[in-house]
Amino acid sequence: TTRDRDPEDASQPETSPAPLRTPPRDKMGRKIMILFGPPGAGKGTHAPKVVEALKIPQLSTGDMLRAAVEAGTEVGKQAKAVMESGGLVSDEIVIGIIADTIKGDECKNGFILDGFPRTLEQTQKLDDMLKANGEEVNCVMALEVPDGVLTERICGRWIHKASGRSYHVKFAKPKSLPEGATPSPENMKDDQTGEPLMQRGDDTEAALTKRLEGYHAQTVPILKHYEPKGIVSRCNANQEMDKVWSEIEAGLAKIK
Repeated sequence: TTRDRDPEDASQPETSPAPLRTPPRDKMGRKIMILFGPPGAGKGTHAPKVVEALKIPQLSTGDMLRAAVEAGTEVGKQAKAVMESGGLVSDEIVIGIIADTIKGDECKNGFILDGFPRTLEQTQKLDDMLKANGEEVNCVMALEVPDGVLTERICGRWIHKASGRSYHVKFAKPKSLPEGATPSPENMKDDQTGEPLMQRGDDTEAALTKRLEGYHAQTVPILKHYEPKGIVSRCNANQEMDKVWSEIEAGLAKIK
């Protein structure tokens, strides 16, 4: 179909010559994607594969903010002043930093936004900024895992702080944990050093429940906002990794 043709070939009509029109999709043919996934859904595992598949960078708002401050750009200076006064960086500043970043050569074919937008208001501001360039988001990918499964995945994690080695009470037990025993610092020891393992503060069930509630409250309205455009792909991330990747690829095929 015309939609699937290479943007560079768009001027080559398939039938009789017709007046050139601005394509309804983004004028430069850039792939513009938003990636969502709750903690523990495997976003960190699959995002690099998406980057490789689409040949576009993953943009984290935190990284962009730090880079803009370091580079001393106009919006970077504004962000620095706000942060030094202990304030929260406004949506306008974040949008300005994204707008600057996506002008760069590394984003010439598109980009993946990770960690933004987080609210419906930010979503609208992002849409407006892209629309001013004749562009729009053309893929929203949501990795989905039931909260109960995420709780099991995350709250079972114990780490050896010195080495970063990670264990799990169900999926990757240390040798020190007796069968059927309740995990505790006394019986959760690093296999190599015998030193006690620890749980991160945000890996507790109470902390995770709060994070998941926040994630759902933020994400559901944004997905509803984009769904009428037919660009939302929901991937079941509660299955084997190769099956998850197959679902992600099916979603990516919409924008290739």
